[in-house]
Amino acid sequence: MSVSIPKGRLPRHVAIIMDGNGRWARRKMLPRAAGHYEGVKRVREIVRACGEFGISYLTLYTFSAENWDRPQSEVKELMKMLERLLRGEVEELNKNNVRFEAIGRTEALPSKVQDGIRKMHERLSRNTGLVLVLGLNYGGRQEIVDMAKRAAQAAAEGKLGVDSIDEETLGSFQYLPWLPDPDLLIRTGAEKRISNFLLWQSAYTELYFTDVLWPDFKREKLEAALADYVGRERRFGRVNE
Repeated sequence: MSVSIPKGRLPRHVAIIMDGNGRWARRKMLPRAAGHYEGVKRVREIVRACGEFGISYLTLYTFSAENWDRPQSEVKELMKMLERLLRGEVEELNKNNVRFEAIGRTEALPSKVQDGIRKMHERLSRNTGLVLVLGLNYGGRQEIVDMAKRAAQAAAEGKLGVDSIDEETLGSFQYLPWLPDPDLLIRTGAEKRISNFLLWQSAYTELYFTDVLWPDFKREKLEAALADYVGRERRFGRVNE
């Protein structure tokens, strides 16, 4: 890293809301798709950087449950881009020892995208480095609903007593219950909200907002976010003497 940050103080899990592709394209008088394609380049760069920094988990908000409300032409282009990304990046990720997971209601995605998710997951399943998680047709409220449904089903089957349900029990029904909560959530693009992303998991996550649009969020911008993070005091509701 070009900034001096002790590795032991870096976040274990970084989550990113990649916002600003469309505005980036509009400012350059380009079609919105150009912003998305430039955004894919940043995904490659940031995944590589996180692996080099020794960060264990990186979760990217790639396609939200609400993104279906965008113009259908844009949604179709995003699905094609996602299919190409899943197919085209697998060997690069494998070379860098990256594991892959997806969270969200992926069964509603086009069949070719689902197939790409399955093949990438299988190809990278034995890797031991950075775990890359993509939020695909993901929404935080939707995940909590799905958690509640799974818990209710377990209770109906007699596998779970209603009175025994607590935060830990309910948390075990997350899409990836073994994934640690994010330490740092970065949002690019100047907006200051988390937009239904990892609501359950972000109770004590440090938030970092930047005006930089996602296609301009290069390695040095990530380093600035990490430097800001290590300067914070995390108390988790406690008082540090």
